[in-house]
Amino acid sequence: MAKKRGRPSFIGIDLAWSERNPTGAAVIRDGRLIAHTGVLRRTTEIVDFVGAHLSRRNGSIVAVDAPLRVPNETGSRECDRALTAEWRRFHAGAYPANRKLLARDGVVRGEALTAALMERFKFIETDVIPRRTKARLVCEVYPHPALVSLFGLDSILRYKRGRGRSYEERWPEFERYRSLLRGLRKADPRLRRTRRLLKETEVTGMRGSALQAYEDTLDAVTCAYVASYLWRHGPGAVKRYGSLDEGHILVPLSKS
Repeated sequence: MAKKRGRPSFIGIDLAWSERNPTGAAVIRDGRLIAHTGVLRRTTEIVDFVGAHLSRRNGSIVAVDAPLRVPNETGSRECDRALTAEWRRFHAGAYPANRKLLARDGVVRGEALTAALMERFKFIETDVIPRRTKARLVCEVYPHPALVSLFGLDSILRYKRGRGRSYEERWPEFERYRSLLRGLRKADPRLRRTRRLLKETEVTGMRGSALQAYEDTLDAVTCAYVASYLWRHGPGAVKRYGSLDEGHILVPLSKS
């Protein structure tokens, strides 16, 4: 175990905007999916999950699908507007993030999570992931454009709830999602040990909170993979929207 904990850890978090809703989390280490869940709720649970999977010597990257900095009271952040302008044609635009929408008692959850990781584990919030860094870094990512970019899709996968979108329409999209993630076993970087989550679990027929937890888990796996991808390929393989001070989103660029 000590040897394994010495390797870099890539931790993805699909962060719910409120503790009332579940959060997904996943960990990739040494090209293998070693942990995943879709049922975390309290911020302290998420921080504990990260702590349980930190690398001891070679760095850890936490990639979060949620706004980590929200300076604007209303409207959208600059990174949200810039990303949407480029990815709208793929239906992969960002949701508008502002404090009026996201803050609970004046606190934005992504900001609170980042502060907790910095205080407890000495993480650094960043919008640049140096190639093969040994630092502990936390950044913001977004699965929709990441999937379009990495897999060369013409449009987003429509597995999420949407107005008028039935379970019968969503289940095949989940299958596409799973198939794409399984294909990463031969990618650079690779992702293996996913059979139980991506093949053996029966998604057709899944509904309600069970399907939501599964969705959050898959998105967390995507976030973790993006973290590993950025660590592997460095700043030349990412498009950065926004800035550290005003809020950022990192989207991986396909190497093919």
